[in-house]
Parts: sequence; C-alpha cells; structure tokens
Amino acid sequence: MRVMLLDGIRGSENPLLLTEKPVPEPGDKDILIEIYACGICRTELDEITGRLIAPSYPVIPGHQAVGLVVKTGKDVKNFREGDWAAVGWIFSACGKCSYCLRWYENLCPEFRSTGLSDDGGYAEFMKINENFAHHIPEDLVKGDPLDRAAHIAPLICGGAIGYRALRASGICDGSTLGLSGFGSSASIVMKIVRHLFPGTKVFVFARDEAERNFAMELGAAWSGNFGDNCPDGMDAVIDTTPAWGPVVEMLRQLKPGGSLIINAIRKIDSDREALMRLDYAKHLWMEKVIKSVANVTRRDIDGFLETAASAGIEPEITAYPLEEANRALRELGGGSIRGSKVLVIKS
Repeated sequence: MRVMLLDGIRGSENPLLLTEKPVPEPGDKDILIEIYACGICRTELDEITGRLIAPSYPVIPGHQAVGLVVKTGKDVKNFREGDWAAVGWIFSACGKCSYCLRWYENLCPEFRSTGLSDDGGYAEFMKINENFAHHIPEDLVKGDPLDRAAHIAPLICGGAIGYRALRASGICDGSTLGLSGFGSSASIVMKIVRHLFPGTKVFVFARDEAERNFAMELGAAWSGNFGDNCPDGMDAVIDTTPAWGPVVEMLRQLKPGGSLIINAIRKIDSDREALMRLDYAKHLWMEKVIKSVANVTRRDIDGFLETAASAGIEPEITAYPLEEANRALRELGGGSIRGSKVLVIKS
C-alpha cells in the first residue's frame, strides 16, 4: 500500500516520504479500514517540526481518517465488512485508570495518539481496535463516497476538538464568543454555534484578511486582526493559534468571569516573550479562567458526528492527493487557510 511516512528527519521542505508498506493484518479485535480520505491537521505541523516527538520512527501521520471496513478480526462484534468507519486522535487508552473510569480517557497516562504513537491515516489502509473506531451516521454518508469521506474527515478532529472546546467554554445562547485564529477547527465551531446558539455573537481574530472575510461569510458579527478591539467584551474565547501573543491579547478583551480555552496541543517558542507583557490586573484579575483542551474522548467524536448529522454541518475543504501531503502541509503552515485541507486517498 502507498503511505506518506515521517522518518524523523526534520527541516526538509518535504519531510514526508511517499513509499510502499505491506497492508497491515488486523488482530482479533481489530478492523482494517480502506482509507478514502484523511484530514490534515496543524498537529501534523507539530510532528514534522519536532514540537511533538513520536515514541518511535518511522510513523505514518494522520488522525482524521474515513473509509470502509474491508476486513475484521475474529472477535470483532461492532463492525462488519462494508461499514463506514472513522478514526480520530484517540488511538487507545487503558480503560482502567481513574481518568478513563470518569470519562476523561483523554487524560489517561497510557493515552496513545493516532498518527504519532501508532500509524495513522496518511495511507491506503490502517488497522485499529474496533472499540476506538467510530461509526458514521447514515445522513453524513449519503452521496458520492469519495466526496462524502472528504467532507467528513475534518469533522473527526477539527470538529470534535472544537466541540469539546465549545462545551468547555460554558457559553449559552446570547453569550459573546471570540475565536482566536480561524483555521479548520474554528470554522467548524462557527457552524456549531450558529446551530446550537443562534443568539450568540461571534467575534473572530485572524491575521489574514481572507480568513477574516471567510468568517464574515459564515456569520461572524465582527472580524479583525489581533490588537484590534472587538465591539464588546467576550464571555469566552477559543484560541486555536500556535502562538502566545494572541493568548495575552484575548485575556485583555475577556469579560470578568470569562474563560479562555486554549485549543492547541503545543505552542511555538518564537514569541514566548509575549508572556512578559502579562499584567495581572489587566489580563487575569476578576476571576478570568484559562483552560486547555487536551486530546479528545470517543464521546466527543461520536457526539459531534451526531450533531453534525442533525445540523447539516458541512466543512469547506481543499482536497489534495496523497502524494501531495507535503505541499498541503507547507500551505497550511504558510497561513491563508479557508476551511479544511484533506487528503483524498482512494482513487
């Protein structure tokens, strides 16, 4: 099978290598999925730059995989050949620790991540334990299979982690919400908010004018650059940027008692000095809260897929063939993002 492989070499313009590997053989509780499409995530940028280190190399990235089950292990009970299946960032967790037993499997010390701890979806096939694969609601898969897979893939991570961040924000209908950065996840959050909280005003901060215009097209009440003052204070902000400067700026514009939710697995070091501008009275006092979103649970993915199906949430995508994964990642890192980037793998 064809795969895009990360072998640990960083700094190259083309860090992923197109190569051939044997199709994996599913274990007793595994399913083998033929991958139709896999979403591209900013986390992959963290992997290729070394901000995230895999336990071992080489590894196949990709954690927003969608396709059809083509083989099942002898003890598989919940999937059959021909079923649609999706795989997200959570590849496995122990299921026994206090975090797992309290529905916080995303914090499990033995949490393994798809495309980092274990081979992911930048490949024609992948295997996973059936308990960590996801059924896809029928309403989402009606139509051309390749088109549907490409539009479902960004929902598996950008949508699910955005859904978790939105719930963590604690907003209700009529609240004001800020979105710091407007990439794949934030654009899907905008659509969730329009469905769940139609009375909520959304203020979007983005450096790129095209992203700000896209936010207005999707229903933002206001959009501006970082450093601009939005028309009103914000009850909550979801930050999806890789930088520290926006964090400080969003705290300044957060209302008393407001929450800043940082939805990023890593932050870059190049602007860490922005934290030196943090002023307690201006940025943190009045019971402002900072909370990170770490990983996702299976409930996040399943819950969001049901929400997306009922609300008709459809991400805008830019599609690339598997062999152009390096170009897609370069363009993602270069900014000017409109919606979500997806590898369409099955020809």
